[in-house]
Amino acid sequence: MLRLASPRPRLRLVAVGLTLVVLVFTVRLLQVQAVDASAYADKAAVNRYITVPLAAERGTITARDGTDLATTVDAYDITADPYLFTPKQAGVKDAPERAAKLLAPLVGEKRATLAGKLAKRNTRYVLLARQQTPKTWKKIKKLKARVAAEAAESAAADGKAGERGGSGGRADVLAGVYHEKHAKRVYPNKDLAASALGFVNTDGEGGAGVEAMFDKKLAGENGKVTYAQSGGRQVPTAGVREKAARPGSDIELTLDRELQWAAQQAIGKQVRRSNADSGYVVVQDTRTGELLALASAPGFDPNDIARSGRDSFGNPALQDVYEPGSTSKLMSMAAVLQEGKATPRTAVTVPNRLNRADRAFADDVDHPTWHLTLNGVLAKSSNIGTILATEQLGRTQPQANQVLYRYLRKFGIGRPTGLGFPGETPGILEKPEKWSASQQYTIPFGQGLSLNAVQAASIYSTIANGGVRTAPSLVRGTVGPDGRYTPAKKPAERRVVSGKTAKTLARMLESVVDSMEGTGTVAKIPGYRVAGKTGTANRVDPRTGRYRGYTSSFAGFAPADKPRVTVYCAVQNPKHGSYFGSDVCGPVYKKVMKFALKTLQVPPTGAKPAKLPVLAGQGS
Repeated sequence: MLRLASPRPRLRLVAVGLTLVVLVFTVRLLQVQAVDASAYADKAAVNRYITVPLAAERGTITARDGTDLATTVDAYDITADPYLFTPKQAGVKDAPERAAKLLAPLVGEKRATLAGKLAKRNTRYVLLARQQTPKTWKKIKKLKARVAAEAAESAAADGKAGERGGSGGRADVLAGVYHEKHAKRVYPNKDLAASALGFVNTDGEGGAGVEAMFDKKLAGENGKVTYAQSGGRQVPTAGVREKAARPGSDIELTLDRELQWAAQQAIGKQVRRSNADSGYVVVQDTRTGELLALASAPGFDPNDIARSGRDSFGNPALQDVYEPGSTSKLMSMAAVLQEGKATPRTAVTVPNRLNRADRAFADDVDHPTWHLTLNGVLAKSSNIGTILATEQLGRTQPQANQVLYRYLRKFGIGRPTGLGFPGETPGILEKPEKWSASQQYTIPFGQGLSLNAVQAASIYSTIANGGVRTAPSLVRGTVGPDGRYTPAKKPAERRVVSGKTAKTLARMLESVVDSMEGTGTVAKIPGYRVAGKTGTANRVDPRTGRYRGYTSSFAGFAPADKPRVTVYCAVQNPKHGSYFGSDVCGPVYKKVMKFALKTLQVPPTGAKPAKLPVLAGQGS
């Protein structure tokens, strides 16, 4: 009889086999969930999660009355996830090229540039185009929807999406394109105060001016957001990790918007009329040192810096260095009066030529021997008279040079203005022992030393402020993200000459404008007492380093007996018409000063002008 074999051995064998299989799965499960859990989680996160920056809103720059000079509007940065453009994810080998072809006309970038960014590896984030308008993103969004729909139709027609690879079929090549809200910098007044404001570059950073000077304060602190995505879309149920952006602070400038406009209009017209290389106007509050206008021509539109010449950027009123000419004589007179070497009525005999060092010095016109007062030397802007006056500062010429140098430095020549403006020049003033044989005689009348326009204005504001130099300021205060206003630090002050000397100099400057013998009569303003000084200097051509052309200037303040406003104008290399400071800058000074007095509601003092003698022997 046949007997059935015992099933136990086979059952044991099956049991052992099943046990081994379960053991293998258990070991593998322990490895995945315990030993290598973090590694697999990281791999999953790389493919699932994406982190993008949250741009902080840049602070606003305003004029002193709160009017926006630089602000932000809604805009979008167009970004992408290169991982979704790989052949495996996109389903086609040339997804970056296809996407670039579609996007290039919309964002204004080259196809090759976009394709290169989309083809990057080892990154989940690239920036395709900055600060696009909401209208542009709307067009991209519609294009994304159309491409996605066409891809779906193509997949349905083929039966399965895998058949599209390399076949030239339709693929959703825009699935990995996103947008980020990123405000765009806008200058609503176009070129108004552009040289002071500067601009923001393509990286969203301050490129010049106040924008660069306070870039960190204005920029704030960017945040970031991490979210899960699938197929180029955010997974709403997966949660979001976000670090909020901290907005930048607002900056309130000292500039008066209306006065800035008037100054720009006046200097722009004069530069064009005289076919000059450039020009600038500085308006300063004599009491506080605040800059009320900082205008230059030619200018530029910071909204469209691509169309502006590179030479237009920056602030020439602070960055150009030049020899001031006769407006500098005020410092020489200040030294002479403060040292007690002369009074406004001291007689000065001025010959037609003065032999000193290796040359014969002359005035701007040939003349018989003049018998002037010290006041008359300033009123008629005599180079020879100024040399003779400053020679009295020391027993020897080297001693006189040392004294004059000390006063020039106290007025701020050869020093930074205190603004801390990017690219600002401190000017050029060598130490007396380095002055050449001719320099020791030309420096007293404004040749052989160099400064910028704000320094020049500060000289006159110092006299208007009773002999105390208050450092120029451009910022009134800041408003932080919390809305709290913080006023700017009080500017530094330094006494340069006594109040008595300053008052005397103000009266002497009146003679330049009020006296028929003066060179600045064009600057008279009916009803107001005006103090001013003309300047016409030989100009160093920045290209050749040699003298070529002239620098025309006019400086002064009003009312002369109760100063409120300083105005300084300079025009570089006027080539049409007169080049004298009285003709080129006198009218600009008058126009801007009249506007300033009206805008600031400064009333006439009602006092009669000072009548200091110009000619020796004249009565008072």
